[in-house]
Amino acid sequence: MDKKLLKYFSNIQPLSDEEIKAIDETMSIQHFKKDTILLEEGQTSTDVYFFLEGIIRQYYLIDGEEKTTNFYADEQWVVSLNRINLNNPSTHYLECCTDCSVLTGNSKKGEDLYKKFPDLGIVSRKLMENVFADQQTKMEAFTINPPIIRYQNLLKSNPDLFQRIPQYQIASYIGVTPESLSRIRKRLLSKTKK
Repeated sequence: MDKKLLKYFSNIQPLSDEEIKAIDETMSIQHFKKDTILLEEGQTSTDVYFFLEGIIRQYYLIDGEEKTTNFYADEQWVVSLNRINLNNPSTHYLECCTDCSVLTGNSKKGEDLYKKFPDLGIVSRKLMENVFADQQTKMEAFTINPPIIRYQNLLKSNPDLFQRIPQYQIASYIGVTPESLSRIRKRLLSKTKK
């Protein structure tokens, strides 16, 4: 098993050697080039991804315009909460913004693991709680905070993103036009010079 994933799981609950081996046998490392679409609107997939390296963007296509709703980076899970175990078609896209290395698994293999190792069901539940809590926090911050605070929060939580992602995608993510993002950046820059 990849060390990053093992560390992630160990922070939730220690795993036995047998559990580690079983997880390792159900997940595979995949490499994707920049601009690869991992999931399209309308596609049905039960894959989940644990990011080893790279950045992925989640977006919706609304009236021909991309609306970015999330960025995932190193050591994060990418799980489409509205589809997992429901077999529903996706309502969004997942795109690699950089070259990416990911561990890929799926819910069917996961279910088989839980039957053999019931404690892994507890780990999975805690993992999903973490993913859900993270999404809830992001949604609340987006709803409550004005764009300048959303920008500052993104800058603080993921500064590397600004060197690797086009500005129009960052603008979309914080809910403004590229021109408004430019004004926000100028305003913050002028405050730091004072």
